[in-house]
Amino acid sequence: MKDLLEKFENKTPEIVFEWSDAESEAKGWVVINSLRGGAAGGGTRMRVGLDKREVESLAKTMEVKFTVAGPAIGGAKSGINFDPRDPRKDGVLRRWYKAVYPILKNYYGTGGDLNVDEIHEVIPITESYGLWHPQEGIVNGHFQPDAGQHLSKVTHLRQGVSKVLDDEKYSPKVSNRYVVADMITGYGGSEAVLHYYKIWKNTDVKGKRVIVQGWGNVGSAAAFYMAQAGAKVVGIIDRVGGVMNPDGFSFEEITDLFLNKNGNALGAKDMMSFDEINEKVWSMGAEIFLPCAASRLITHAQVDQMIGGGLEVISSGANVPFADPQIFFGPIGDYTDDKVSLLPDFIANCGMARVFAYCMSDNYEQTDEAIFSDASITIGEALQAVYNKNNDTKKIAKTAFEIALAQLI
Repeated sequence: MKDLLEKFENKTPEIVFEWSDAESEAKGWVVINSLRGGAAGGGTRMRVGLDKREVESLAKTMEVKFTVAGPAIGGAKSGINFDPRDPRKDGVLRRWYKAVYPILKNYYGTGGDLNVDEIHEVIPITESYGLWHPQEGIVNGHFQPDAGQHLSKVTHLRQGVSKVLDDEKYSPKVSNRYVVADMITGYGGSEAVLHYYKIWKNTDVKGKRVIVQGWGNVGSAAAFYMAQAGAKVVGIIDRVGGVMNPDGFSFEEITDLFLNKNGNALGAKDMMSFDEINEKVWSMGAEIFLPCAASRLITHAQVDQMIGGGLEVISSGANVPFADPQIFFGPIGDYTDDKVSLLPDFIANCGMARVFAYCMSDNYEQTDEAIFSDASITIGEALQAVYNKNNDTKKIAKTAFEIALAQLI
């Protein structure tokens, strides 16, 4: 596996687009690892300190993810080095999408990612420049449809991730009009855990303790669905602080924390400071860990503390969650995979990618149940394939990579 991984990591990306904003200090990159299948896909993120290396690593992660989520296309990513809290953000994004419009029209599809919102930013800005949908490049480059097929697929894309949830099973509060894009990635991370316990241990998550890192769309949604399934969320650590309850927060309490987010951050009463929660949460004890924040945060020491507290499984809601310099498997990730069950990011957080693929398929059905069930089935099938090759609870991520890389190299 490591030889295949090294070969894939060292492959030079086919296309690297670099942009410097004429009106601010913002700098951005599109990295297209390959045009496998005639197109590539991957979201747009923004943060201070982001560099081309990070974008390249995420583009390669996306290519692996598409082996699970489909369609059979190349991986890509967009990244902008800029403070998302800066009031100039809207202008930066508008100039960025104007610059990358030609590739978005022809062979690259994008969406939301860290600090860039799919529904309120990506879709309306790209539509204002004439795109039918920010995934239109995949429709044109990969499917090469006739006029009728183009209209059908793009219409489904416009409806899919923007669909308002009307089923209480999937929405924390129907009247708040949450959409598929708000919930699907966190749902996938939760479903990965449920499938893991069913496939490997023939049990469920009732009573299992959960630590969640990050309280944006991914972390808060994953916690909502885990609590709904009967797990006990005992600790939440976010960039602004955190909360702990060794007995577990109730489903109603988790729902309340979801509904009362401060933008994309935790907004709990009596919140502990970040330094305090960061000192205590890793050793408090939990069977399940959901890293759902930024990339490359989890340290070796934090992994060891969680293992000491009874950790069984990690479901990677974040892309590349470990603080390793390598694109995929560095020493921390390798160590963790040898010690506990590590469900890799390209399976656990493929929910959004799968929705896009489902919307472009011929059997698309526009209901909450159909969209979410399709994502769950896709994740379950990927984990079942891993189990069929390796029924041990260790080295799950390595086995998953072997299966994926065999399709790419």
